[in-house]
Amino acid sequence: MKIKACYELVFYYAVFVILLPLLLLQGIWVRFKTIKLPEATGERSGYYASTNTSTDTSTSTSTSTSTDINANAKHNNETVKLLILGDSAAAGVGVNQQKQALAGQLPPLLAKQHSITWQLVASSGLTSSDIIKQLTLLPTQKFDLVLVSVGVNDVTHFTQQAQWAENISHLATMLTTKFSADKVLFSSVPPMHLFTALPQPLRWCLGLRASKLNALMATVLVALQQHSSVQNTDSQGVNKHTNKCAVLTVDLPFKPEYLAKDGMHPSTLAYRVWAKQAAEQFGEWFNTDHHKNKNHTNHKLYKQK
Repeated sequence: MKIKACYELVFYYAVFVILLPLLLLQGIWVRFKTIKLPEATGERSGYYASTNTSTDTSTSTSTSTSTDINANAKHNNETVKLLILGDSAAAGVGVNQQKQALAGQLPPLLAKQHSITWQLVASSGLTSSDIIKQLTLLPTQKFDLVLVSVGVNDVTHFTQQAQWAENISHLATMLTTKFSADKVLFSSVPPMHLFTALPQPLRWCLGLRASKLNALMATVLVALQQHSSVQNTDSQGVNKHTNKCAVLTVDLPFKPEYLAKDGMHPSTLAYRVWAKQAAEQFGEWFNTDHHKNKNHTNHKLYKQK
């Protein structure tokens, strides 16, 4: 398998070198011809009161949905803090208002079970290195949930794979330590070979790089989980670690209606699907025994006071 991987790598770089002059010309053409869309306007932080009125889960008639958050948490009034972090897609490029983007569509879904305080830290053109700088400047605080959009600019800026892996590891570590995040979702780099604004063979080349960065991101997060599992195993061999970071593979059909008019960024419909899938995965996490135990512990501490 290693030999096959080496052959594939050599083939990829050989083709890349041959096509390099054409790829450069196409890159310049795309830069000048593609519509430059602004970031969505609107609030970048806010609060959604929980719309869940159930006080007894045993009598609740609602079925499990994409935003079904841990039943035990329904009994307390804790507010979940959400951070949306990243590049132009996180910043809402492709739609006019933030209410149409992730920041406007994800919090209301989560608020079906929890009160949500949310914050958006995102800007167009940010690479993974830039996002690390943004986090460094952000004051230390607690975020329960974090959704990260990163990678497209690393593809177009040809970030080295070793640097990408280091940056993803650094981001995951910062979010779970400095910001004490319980759950972090790294949205997968979109399939750039389907971006209609890109001509061939540039589209193929960037799509291949995007898939490689996705695979490497998944590998890094699994390695971090395994390392943390060892570090968080007690003297009796009980693993107290939970999988805090994971890749959110956004499943979009990439039909014209899912793309903004620039052929690269999400439309309102795409943001809606993205938000729904993120809410589903956050909901699965909140249904874990770890979160139930955490709430139970908090409840006991509250009673002791």
